[in-house]
Amino acid sequence: MNKTLIAATCVALTALAANAHADEDAAITTGAGGAVTGALVGGPVGAVVGGVLGYTAGAHLNPPPRKVVTYVEEQQAPQSTVVIQDEVVVGSDLPEDVVVETVPDSDGYAYAFVNDQRVIVEPDTRRVVQIIR
Repeated sequence: MNKTLIAATCVALTALAANAHADEDAAITTGAGGAVTGALVGGPVGAVVGGVLGYTAGAHLNPPPRKVVTYVEEQQAPQSTVVIQDEVVVGSDLPEDVVVETVPDSDGYAYAFVNDQRVIVEPDTRRVVQIIR
């Protein structure tokens, strides 16, 4: 029973990873990290599941180019930033009331100041792709 469940889970996760459409290098790097973490937690099966999950996450959230990060780092922080209840993490979406500023010459990136930190987001989805600490 357990072997069947594990095999079905691996097949389903592999199908999800096959649908990922993004930068392969970032996805592979993230997948390798997921495999290592999975192996530590769940042994060989954990490595397979963690690798597939990490690959899928990496394929959807690519880090922004260095020029975008530099631009956001150089922006003057407002005297008071928006404070939200939820922890801001990579992959989460910012609430609609958070002001998001576009990054010039970088259509795929915007930024905001939330909970006293700078965050880089996808402007269309408001999904956090990097937190600058």
